[in-house]
Amino acid sequence: MAPGKKRPRTYDSARIRAAVTAQFGHVADAVRGLSAEQLARPTHLGDWSVGELAAHIAWIADSLAGGLARPPAAKAVLSAVEWPFATAPLAGRIADAAAETLGGAPLPELYERAAHRMAGALADHRDDRVLDLWIGAMALGDFLVTRTVELVVHTDDLNRAAGLEIQVERQALAACVRLLADALAEKAPGGSVEVRIPPFAVVQCVAGPRHTRGTPPNVVETDPLTWIRLATGRTGWAGELARARVSASGERADLATLLPLMR
Repeated sequence: MAPGKKRPRTYDSARIRAAVTAQFGHVADAVRGLSAEQLARPTHLGDWSVGELAAHIAWIADSLAGGLARPPAAKAVLSAVEWPFATAPLAGRIADAAAETLGGAPLPELYERAAHRMAGALADHRDDRVLDLWIGAMALGDFLVTRTVELVVHTDDLNRAAGLEIQVERQALAACVRLLADALAEKAPGGSVEVRIPPFAVVQCVAGPRHTRGTPPNVVETDPLTWIRLATGRTGWAGELARARVSASGERADLATLLPLMR
């Protein structure tokens, strides 16, 4: 490992697999009960309706199975912590692929198919299987951690747009928060600012004097859901500071120029 390079965070494979499966199941249960009026509601995701967002979540699981059905790549080139920065250029391509793959089938049918395909694919492959993806080859274990981000973020999107209260699996929430926190440290390496998202993550970031003992001079603290919304562009730094959902102390504790990490 190169000097100063942090050791990558590790995740419990069984817990991540269970969290991905369970979170998809929670969304599937909620989507089956959506009314026509709810499906037609707008979201804050461009022109997407709630129905289109729900279909995209089905595609997340379906495309995982599809990726595992393709021949594997020889070697992983993208880690989980690098994934957030690789997604933006492919947003349009992903949306087009989702629409083409799903073909406008009824949502319950889409979810049933996707759940069946994902379960079978995960049962057949270990975490070291390398997927050949548009964003770059990734080990299945790393890619599954990124699925917690997609599922948790879009669960929140659905809850807000459709007036739902879909359960969020604790393990999925924890993995999502930790990956996005580590991505911040990857984007702005250093040790002058400590970012706390209790109870799941604490990272140091931003170049400058490194804190060694006592209370850090630059501290940012927020709750998991606010952090996820900030990191994915669902809300803004200034607004969350004003609403006291973020506390920031110290002259270097302004993360406005570093967020969002992905959209």
